[in-house]
Amino acid sequence: MTTAKTHQSCSDCGHHKCLTVNEDGSSYCFSCGKRDKSNAEWQGVTYEHRPETKKQFNAKLLTGKYSAIIDRRIQKETAEKYSAIVDGDRVLFGYYDEGNEPVAAKVRYPDKRFVTEGDWTKGRLFGQQLFSAGGRYITITEGEYDCMAAYQMFGSKYPVVSVRNGAQAAIKDCRSQFEYLNSFENVIICFDSDTPGQKAATDVAELFGNKAKIMKMSDGKDANEYLINAKASEFVKQWWDAEVFTPDGIVRPSELLAAIKVPLRRGLTSYPFRQLDNMLYGIRPAELVTLCAGSGLGKSTILRELVVAMLKQDKDGCMGLMFLEETPERTLRGLVGLEMNKPIHLPDCEYSPEEVDRVYHATNYENRVFFWDAFGSNEIERVLGRMRYMVKGLGCQFIVLDHLSILVSDQQNGDERKAIDMIMTKLRMFVQEMRITLLLVSHLKRPDGKSLEDGAATSLGMLRGSAAIAQLSDAVIGAERNSQAEDEEERNTTKLRVLKNRFSGKTGPAGRLVYNEDTGRLTEEENAL
Repeated sequence: MTTAKTHQSCSDCGHHKCLTVNEDGSSYCFSCGKRDKSNAEWQGVTYEHRPETKKQFNAKLLTGKYSAIIDRRIQKETAEKYSAIVDGDRVLFGYYDEGNEPVAAKVRYPDKRFVTEGDWTKGRLFGQQLFSAGGRYITITEGEYDCMAAYQMFGSKYPVVSVRNGAQAAIKDCRSQFEYLNSFENVIICFDSDTPGQKAATDVAELFGNKAKIMKMSDGKDANEYLINAKASEFVKQWWDAEVFTPDGIVRPSELLAAIKVPLRRGLTSYPFRQLDNMLYGIRPAELVTLCAGSGLGKSTILRELVVAMLKQDKDGCMGLMFLEETPERTLRGLVGLEMNKPIHLPDCEYSPEEVDRVYHATNYENRVFFWDAFGSNEIERVLGRMRYMVKGLGCQFIVLDHLSILVSDQQNGDERKAIDMIMTKLRMFVQEMRITLLLVSHLKRPDGKSLEDGAATSLGMLRGSAAIAQLSDAVIGAERNSQAEDEEERNTTKLRVLKNRFSGKTGPAGRLVYNEDTGRLTEEENAL
């Protein structure tokens, strides 16, 4: 057996003296489950804070002289009712089987180490033998002291039981006694207010549906702390105030009624192309919009037009730009060039430094646009980390990510479909969590028959690698252009097509954009409206 050397506060959960540090350097927190093997010979190590069972059990252990547990403020009458005996520096808690016969005892020592004696497998919930099945209320706590403390603060009026081995085994214990617990009209869960306790409370509550109530303790960590600090009245009030458990994602119609009384509005920001904007009803927060086209068909050019238009509309808005196939310098040249109506990204374009300065400062790009110089790995977690900083640290409401295929190529599993599924799921979750707009670029796979470079019509089925791109996007916009046309006008004309529109359902052709080689701008054909 490994002997405990010290008991310390856990750096993960913060619980006082819950982290057992052993002589060999290994440690374990019996509150949150944090384990550090350190230099321990892991195989065969038994930790003293975990229940060590001795099969032989003498029931007379629970028939000794009962007394108050002074340091816990547990009265003699409460201790006797729950078969809790003070024996020197240790406390014995009695456990009973289905026939209400004593079968085991948990023996707890001052250093929070404990062992069990008897047949632990037959022992039910602590205190279960005291209360018949059925009734209005049953309260479940996370430990024996909390169980007795709650019962005492209730004035011995309401049944209280405890799981056998804390938060980590709570769901297992409650499942094993489901029939008994479910026989009550209300199941109030009174677990510790720390993270492990509340997670366990949620897990247990899901067993009992709308019978379950989770008690929120705002004046103490657990029930026994309330009793020790003479806050019984606060405890009882918070017990009565416990709310019916509602699983994440379940919403009642009444919670939505006020929202649907307000007419929907267009997005706070508009697309610069009127037909596209009329179909999509603008750009909204918490949306993932995917722009797709074949290689070299002008996706980045369209994106830059969107960026300039959005910055002009939202004078205080900030934007994070992640163009993974070009340098930040190239991206800035493109943006400033659009403002100047000059293709300053081309070597034969004439302009002056003064002209650049004037346009740059007029747009206030310095405080509103942030680029990512994407050198090194483009692994998805690294990209998400930079996006999170742009949103939380820099205040960006819009993120442009060009393009998805580069993220996929940086994954090492070799399965393109699985990689896209994983990346799109993470991007979707990020958009929902941060409530920002993400403009994403995705390539298309080559269709049968007419090639994309020859102006083939786009479709959702052409999205490269996975259906997750379409499923997890709020809108998908296809761009079509015959880049090999003999006619210059046709070669410089891009057709937009809405392939998916979760907001309004409108899909189909969404206008034609003409590229002006002299200005570097895309303008919408008037007759396309």
